[in-house]
Amino acid sequence: MNEKIFNKTFDEERALYNLKDTEVINCRFEGPADGESVLKECRNFTVKDCAFSLRYPIWHANAFTLENSSMDEKTRAPLWYCTDGIMKDCKVTGVKCLRECDKITVTNCEIESPEFGWRYRDLEINNSVIDSVYFLFECKNVNISNLNMKGKYSFQYTENIKISNSNLDTKDAFWHGKNITVENSIVKGEYLGWFSENLTFINCKIIGTQPLCYCKNLTLINCTMEETDLSFEYSDVNAEIKGHIISVKNPKSGIIIADSIGEIITEDPVMECSGKVILSNSTDSVL
Repeated sequence: MNEKIFNKTFDEERALYNLKDTEVINCRFEGPADGESVLKECRNFTVKDCAFSLRYPIWHANAFTLENSSMDEKTRAPLWYCTDGIMKDCKVTGVKCLRECDKITVTNCEIESPEFGWRYRDLEINNSVIDSVYFLFECKNVNISNLNMKGKYSFQYTENIKISNSNLDTKDAFWHGKNITVENSIVKGEYLGWFSENLTFINCKIIGTQPLCYCKNLTLINCTMEETDLSFEYSDVNAEIKGHIISVKNPKSGIIIADSIGEIITEDPVMECSGKVILSNSTDSVL
């Protein structure tokens, strides 16, 4: 870095537009001018120990680090169209954070941002807490570990996702998702994974009503299921479940093995259903 900016306050529009090769340290972006886009079209820069309270603070940025900084609810759409960035030890409460970005790593962050991370490519999230509605809509190539996530409608229309050691409390997750693997995690929420393709759960706990329906090539390995009624309807599934399933309804194809099942429902199928259900202490199919 060739230059450093310390202990300044900026409130005008495009205050640091086209900044290059610069460290911005302990600055505040707020004030009566209420300017937008303070760090737009910037390259090769670091922002550390700063506080943002203006709209659209970082857009069209490349090769940057945002560290130990805050973006409050006034920072609407705080990061868009960015590439090759690192966010670490940050707190963000601005709506629509991280849109249309490439190659961003998020580490040790606390984020409350509806519509976080839409149409993203090559994202990594580690050791973070995120609260978001429509989390990661239409994203591709995402690696997640140690995430505590809460929200609704997450991971919809996503592709090539790997999640491990995480706690996901989210309704309608993974709808229409493709090539997704979730491992050593808790996934809680209604209507999990409908219309997905190549969705795999390994060593996971799945909680909530009517999970995993209309799926193609669905796999569960050494998983548990709680409060899961009307499971697997019209899905192509191979599942190994430890413990109890409340009910299974009209699996389209494949094999479901569980220790116990409260009810197997085969009524009124709208398509041919040949899936088999087997109790783990028996070699005979019960469906």
